[in-house]
Amino acid sequence: MPVEKTEYRGAEELYKYYEVYETIGSGGFAKVKLGRHILTGENVAIKIMNKKDLGDDLPRVKVEIEAMKNLSHQHVCRLYHVIETATQIFMVLEYCVGGELFDYIITKDRLSEEETRVFFRQIVSAMAYVHSQGYAHRDLKPENLLIDEDHNMKLIDFGLCAKPKGGLTYELMTCCGSPAYAAPELIQGKAYIGSEADVWSMGVLLFALLCGYLPFDDDNCMLLYRKITSGKYDNPRWLSPGSVLLLNQMLQVEPKRRLTVGQLLDHPWVMRDYNSPVEWQSRQPLGHVDVDCVTEMAVRMKRSRESTTALLEKWRYDQTTATYLLLLSKKLRGKPVRLRPDPAPWQDSSPPRQGMRARDPLHFSEDEDAVILGSVDFCSDYIDDCPWVTVAQHTPQGVRGLPDGSSNNDMRLPSPSVEKRRACTPTPERGRTATQHSQERGERPQERAGGNKESISVPDRDVDLFVLPPPRTPASCKKNPRPNRNVPTTPSAVTPQGASKDHSKKRTAENKQLPGGDILTFSPERRSRSLDMAVLGDSGKKKRGGKMFGSLERGLDKVITMLTPGKRRALRDGPRKIKAQYNVTLTSHTNPEQVLNQILSVLSEKSVDFTQKGYTLKCQTRSDFGKVTMAFELEVCLLQRPEVVGVRRQRLKGDAWVYKHLVEDVLSTFRI
Repeated sequence: MPVEKTEYRGAEELYKYYEVYETIGSGGFAKVKLGRHILTGENVAIKIMNKKDLGDDLPRVKVEIEAMKNLSHQHVCRLYHVIETATQIFMVLEYCVGGELFDYIITKDRLSEEETRVFFRQIVSAMAYVHSQGYAHRDLKPENLLIDEDHNMKLIDFGLCAKPKGGLTYELMTCCGSPAYAAPELIQGKAYIGSEADVWSMGVLLFALLCGYLPFDDDNCMLLYRKITSGKYDNPRWLSPGSVLLLNQMLQVEPKRRLTVGQLLDHPWVMRDYNSPVEWQSRQPLGHVDVDCVTEMAVRMKRSRESTTALLEKWRYDQTTATYLLLLSKKLRGKPVRLRPDPAPWQDSSPPRQGMRARDPLHFSEDEDAVILGSVDFCSDYIDDCPWVTVAQHTPQGVRGLPDGSSNNDMRLPSPSVEKRRACTPTPERGRTATQHSQERGERPQERAGGNKESISVPDRDVDLFVLPPPRTPASCKKNPRPNRNVPTTPSAVTPQGASKDHSKKRTAENKQLPGGDILTFSPERRSRSLDMAVLGDSGKKKRGGKMFGSLERGLDKVITMLTPGKRRALRDGPRKIKAQYNVTLTSHTNPEQVLNQILSVLSEKSVDFTQKGYTLKCQTRSDFGKVTMAFELEVCLLQRPEVVGVRRQRLKGDAWVYKHLVEDVLSTFRI
């Protein structure tokens, strides 16, 4: 569900262009939330950093932003938008639905050589491109590789990258990265070449993919460093001779004896089952401007294509850049290059259209099941005095922390067909309610409601919102009222006949057009509450006056928003039902309570602290001095297919492989 706008004060620009949802990841100084770009409807990942918490690491963030602005590759996570306030930095990034490669390794235990080769070729492609741009990543590991919806790798986290002024052959001195993946020369404090250190990390990563554990591992850092500097590790029996040879060539203690990334592009192991070397050039070169995307933006911004292109080529990584890159992403995935009606003004364009405010139409709700802007079901009842009619989407819920596990493609509501949009055009006689009109034609309200359910079943995923032109004069709507027959009706159509007139009056009072064309609307929670009252026959008992001030309306919205979650708590007493994901361990049980009780007993045996909220456990381990060394989350949930109980896991803090061993111990009795 959307977060409260007050959570990040001073971030008006963020909430102007994005809907912000639940946390999908966290690190030492950053939190990542799922978001949706309002104008394109595309999902994004929003990395949120507090400047005060960053402290001396603030320059690292600046380096990361600068690097991601200069990198554009099919296997590098894309930066869309950067928003900086006095206290915070927001990075809007490409959203990868599959989560971390690390979670995928845990799910698979270890990958086959064939699957490892697919992933490794993509990693080699990304690293060859990054090196060609003069950068060394210096923190390559499974946690910094994400999987997108097409099962492709995306490299992230350039906070430790370096771009030597003298080129990649220039020696570096900073020891950084994760110890288990660090090259021997870094640990020894010697000067090193960034690209050579990256090849060592790639060798450790390849070993982890093939074996499911690290080649150099120890709880004691000094012993770990000795193992790394010696370069000795054990090859498991299941590795093929080709895999053993490639690992040996990459994990050479002497940097000059290691393979280079260029040699990896056409290495025999990498080329096996493929007819060509690894493609490392960018398919999306910097500076390329797509004509279709620019044309769509030019129409929306009411500019010429030339001026829109000139504005875009400044690459400010603002709303203009984000909209273009997200449109381009839609096009590359075969989706229509279309923008939704804009509820917010462009930064560098003409003022917003009359009759729509920049931010007021965006109603954030506390309720997971609430509609953000008002659903299609309210169209006919709220059409009378509204020159703008919007059909919005439900709160997105998807994988990697989304409640129902739906993918990006599941988060778009079908919109009305061309016939329905034509039917919604205002006429001089559309002031009456759907109930009155159906009564005059001799229809039963139930029949009309059933017909409307069928009328909105035609999917049109290209357009999520539609707009009605304003009537000529407000008076014309009242003189000759006549409803739209094809506009979906609301449940208020099934109210008693005696209450229909009251509803008509209330509806006219509830949707007043303010001076300047702004529309005063009620929040979805309030609408759903009034509809519930109508079904129960209480619509005539609680009447509101015809004229109400905007402040009172907003006050009532806040009160109802606060009360609504309490009404729905009973609906969330059971475990969530989600789709199978990489970070979900399947069990052989069908009773979620039994699985939860077994997890609780195992956590107690292992002295793991936890707090419980329903079927979710927030777990922590502490050092002898009371410091939190590991934090992770376990949630018992129901899988849609197959219909069994699963355990969703998410690492919040601490070493990834220590977390892996601990979680595997906890969940070892549940694996199918």
